[in-house]
Amino acid sequence: MGDFEWAMVNALNSFFEKEGIAAIAYRLRQSRFAAQLVDILVDSKTPEYYLAIECKSLDARKTKSLYFKQHFSLAAGGHQMERETDFITRSGRQGILAVELRRGAGKTRTAHLVPWGQIFQSYNAGKAGVPIQEIEINPPLERKKGAYRISRLDIVRISGYYDLALESDSLESDQSYEERENEEFS
Repeated sequence: MGDFEWAMVNALNSFFEKEGIAAIAYRLRQSRFAAQLVDILVDSKTPEYYLAIECKSLDARKTKSLYFKQHFSLAAGGHQMERETDFITRSGRQGILAVELRRGAGKTRTAHLVPWGQIFQSYNAGKAGVPIQEIEINPPLERKKGAYRISRLDIVRISGYYDLALESDSLESDQSYEERENEEFS
C-alpha cells in the first residue's frame, strides 16, 4: 500500500515541478496509536491544488467493490469516511480518493482519481461500497515506465464535484442568536 502512496506523491510533485506550479505533495506519517487524517496532503495557494488524498490499492481479481467496512478503518471514535470527510470539509481542501486496481502478474495496474464527494454520497446513502465499474468511469492516470503521471486535466476534472459543504456552513449560520431572533420577530 505504501508504494502506491509514494507513487502518487512522486507523480504529483513531478507534475508541479514540470508545470512550474507552486505546490507540494507530501505523505503523512502513520502511527499505530493515532488515526491518520488522510494519506497525502497537497499544499498550494492555488485552490484547485489544495488537496487531501486518500489512497486505496485493491486486488481487482479478488473484489468487485471498494467496501466501506473492509477497506476503510473504524478507529478514533468513528468511521474513516466520516473522519476524513470532516477534515476535508473543515480544511477547505478538495478531497480525492486515489484507487489503484491491481490485476495480477503481467497485467497493467491502473490508478483512478475519484471525487471524494462521490464516494461519500455512496457511504452516506448506506451502500456497502463503490463498485469497481464506478471507479473505472474516471479515466486512468497515464503510466510510463511503471510510474504514474498526473496532468492538470486529471485534477481539474474532479475539482468542484460533489460539494461537501454542510448547510451549517452557510453565511446564515454566522449570525448571532440575537440577530436570528430579531429576524423572526420583525
